[in-house]
Amino acid sequence: MRQYLPVKKFEWPWSRRDNGQNEFSPLIPKSGAAKVEDEELGHVDNEYQTGTPSNQDHNSPTRIQPHYSYSLMDYFLKYFLFLCNLVFTVLGLVVLGLGIWGLSSKESFAQEKIGTIGTDPMLILLTLGFLLTLLCLTGCVGALRENCCLLKMFSVIVLVLITIQVLFAIVAYTVQDQIEGYLRSGMLAAMVGYQDDLDLRFITDEIQLGLQCCGADTYRDWEVNLYYNCSAPGVLACGVPATCCVDPLENGTVWNSQCGVGAQLMDEFTAQSVIFLGGCLGGISRWIKQHEGLIGTVGVVVVGVQILAVFITTRLLENIHRHKAHA
Repeated sequence: MRQYLPVKKFEWPWSRRDNGQNEFSPLIPKSGAAKVEDEELGHVDNEYQTGTPSNQDHNSPTRIQPHYSYSLMDYFLKYFLFLCNLVFTVLGLVVLGLGIWGLSSKESFAQEKIGTIGTDPMLILLTLGFLLTLLCLTGCVGALRENCCLLKMFSVIVLVLITIQVLFAIVAYTVQDQIEGYLRSGMLAAMVGYQDDLDLRFITDEIQLGLQCCGADTYRDWEVNLYYNCSAPGVLACGVPATCCVDPLENGTVWNSQCGVGAQLMDEFTAQSVIFLGGCLGGISRWIKQHEGLIGTVGVVVVGVQILAVFITTRLLENIHRHKAHA
């Protein structure tokens, strides 16, 4: 009867054998996604154990470039240079306009006068105004647009001007006697053209009124003028301009243009009550000696302003280059 009953044999745990392929067995090769997943887990585990990232040997760490920004002082220097150059540009345009107006009002560009335009004092104003406008406009635009080329040009020109001014001051101090001779020649030339050139007349009158002088060395120097020469046929013969008179105003209101008539015929004792006897060269020398401190201060301030402009321009150029390098 036993042989007809289905008896299931019970297997004890220690007697159980697993002859099938188990995917968790380390001796059996894995297949498909399980193999890939195990490799990734093992790779991560190795990184965790070693404490280094997997791409450390392949990719170097990226360095972040620092960003440079302008400081408040940089902006101040930039716009300070811009405003200063703008002011001097306007001043240069005013001087240029005065020069053009002076030449045009005297019709110096006319064909019959174009040959003598080189000796016209207004040409000096025109040239100075043009150069000042061009220089300051270069610095103004260069500072506003941060143009390195214009700023370098501006600083180089200013350095050249500083050098010229310093050399001129040294030369003027060492050759004072020769400068006095040049001034005498210039004064006599202005007296010769006194009646023919309005600019020379204006300059001469202002010097004689301001310094209370007459002529270059003495009031008799006016004999070089064609109209004040004693051989002249006119009423001005042997006379001097009204700006040589001690009191050119009659009753303090009306300008007496005939107050110097016949003054060259008077002796010095009589003439001193009518006109100034001293020449303007002596007056210029006395004025320079009395204002030596002021002249020196003005010269130092002018040169100092130019040096400051060069310093600010150099600082601005450095900031521009630094900003471009970190951009």
